[in-house]
Amino acid sequence: MEEEKTQLAFGKKNYILMLAGIVVLAIGFIIMTLDGEQYGLGFLGITLGPLVVLAGFGIELFAILAKDKPKG
Repeated sequence: MEEEKTQLAFGKKNYILMLAGIVVLAIGFIIMTLDGEQYGLGFLGITLGPLVVLAGFGIELFAILAKDKPKG
């Protein structure tokens, strides 16, 4: 009886990119909390933080769609 190799849905490159995306997302949310203005209406809370979060989601999308080179 032959053993079947289990293949993961993504390759190593994809998982590294996903981890990087999660880190960028966390940094974006932390930046938003650092805003000193009332209700977070300063530059950090309304502009920079959301842009960093958006970049994190972009990295996640790229990580999901990127093809890893097959081993062979």
